[in-house]
Amino acid sequence: MFSGIVEEYGIIQNVQKKENLFILAVQGDKVLGGTKVGDSICVNGVCLTVTDKKKKLLMFDVMKETIEATSLKYAGPGGKVNMERSLKVNSRIGGHFVTGHVDGTGEVVKIVTLPNYVEFRIGASPDLMKYIAPKGSVTVDGVSLTIGRVMRDYFSVYLIPHTLEVTTFGQTREGDRVNLETDILAKYILHSYNDLNLK
Repeated sequence: MFSGIVEEYGIIQNVQKKENLFILAVQGDKVLGGTKVGDSICVNGVCLTVTDKKKKLLMFDVMKETIEATSLKYAGPGGKVNMERSLKVNSRIGGHFVTGHVDGTGEVVKIVTLPNYVEFRIGASPDLMKYIAPKGSVTVDGVSLTIGRVMRDYFSVYLIPHTLEVTTFGQTREGDRVNLETDILAKYILHSYNDLNLK
């Protein structure tokens, strides 16, 4: 379990592509502290298991399903990824509950930049949009964000300068694919409502 409060962005050093498997090597700093083989790290919103640790490198196995369902399929050396260690039981939760189980990807269809104002408009499929509610929570590439405007096929999130500085969003461009995890509470509520209607 994670909070969506990114600790740092790591730099991909190598992607070894095998049949149905990517082996990802990511250089980090803060997230290495206390991390050992077998621990979970949220990498661009994807919960991955540390399979090896070498100096400032963390190694991850990315399975076929994850490759197909997330933007990690585009990962390459030099790319940056948002990283967060899993929560401790006694930790404050600054964002919202994030599982690291990505629901799908969206596209940054528009970036609106004004003085002291950055808005990302993110297009998503109807299967994901049904869980998107104004003032609700969403995880975009591992970052917990509050949803602003919701339209038929896209929603808006607003980024403060700090978020642009400490996450990969400072390098995000229109047309980029991003990993989306919708709010776990929204999923349970909608599924419960659907179950009641089926009875």
